[in-house]
Amino acid sequence: MTKDFDLLLQDWIGEDRFYAEIFGEKNQRHVVACLRSRSSGWVAGIPFAQRAAQAFQLEARWKVQSGEAVKEGEAIAFVHGTAEQIVRFENIVIGLIAKPSGIASAARKARELAGGKIRLVAGGWKKHPFLMKEQVLEAISAGGIAQRILDEPFLYLDKNYVRILGGIGPTLRAVASLPKAKVIQLRGEFSSIAEEAREALSMGADVLMVDTGSWQDLEEVLAVLRETKVLHRKPLAFAGGIQLNDIPGLAEKGVDILDIGKAILDAPWLELTYDVVGSGKEVFE
Repeated sequence: MTKDFDLLLQDWIGEDRFYAEIFGEKNQRHVVACLRSRSSGWVAGIPFAQRAAQAFQLEARWKVQSGEAVKEGEAIAFVHGTAEQIVRFENIVIGLIAKPSGIASAARKARELAGGKIRLVAGGWKKHPFLMKEQVLEAISAGGIAQRILDEPFLYLDKNYVRILGGIGPTLRAVASLPKAKVIQLRGEFSSIAEEAREALSMGADVLMVDTGSWQDLEEVLAVLRETKVLHRKPLAFAGGIQLNDIPGLAEKGVDILDIGKAILDAPWLELTYDVVGSGKEVFE
């Protein structure tokens, strides 16, 4: 967990006399609250929520962990503390779990649709504000899909490398001596996308990434891979506006890797509710 997250927590838990004025003597009475899911899905963000509970000095019982399924109405956690601790924790805990769980739930749905036939990636986590990135990465993992196109070290040579270096061939030539796999983005900007694919293969690209979102472009590159008989040796990745219901069809076409952005990373949050359920620790236990 990053120092940035801990610093943000310190801001949240600083002393605030506002609560003492509201609760008065009742602030000394301990109460129990329950965090519960209002819909079915997959949970993420629990490590961050646990850290927050510790920072607020709450006693917590976590019933569900990141990467686990939750049903509508199921309890995720019970927390026990003073009135101030309980109401202040509400201000942060839902945000730490709801959105990441929405991402994890969409990722799990994508995984089900793929049926194990294709590698699923949500590489767009890099586009999130840097303070959110660690939470988004944890959510992707909780959803059971990959964060990166390859597990091994690789160079991702996107359109800007290709434009700056003057084409597919010059780009791959510039990195030929580097000991990492080469993933090259094909967009058909310097020649037809089929010709770019042939050039990439001849220059030693390890993965071809069709990043246009065009199924026609995808078909043309697949045809090149078939004619050169390297379909099973040079993985083909596809990205650009992919929806979850596109996954089965793309898997059948022979694509090896799908990089899915908004359909997973902009998924709606998992609806949660946080309610005081009692004043005695027996409720908590």
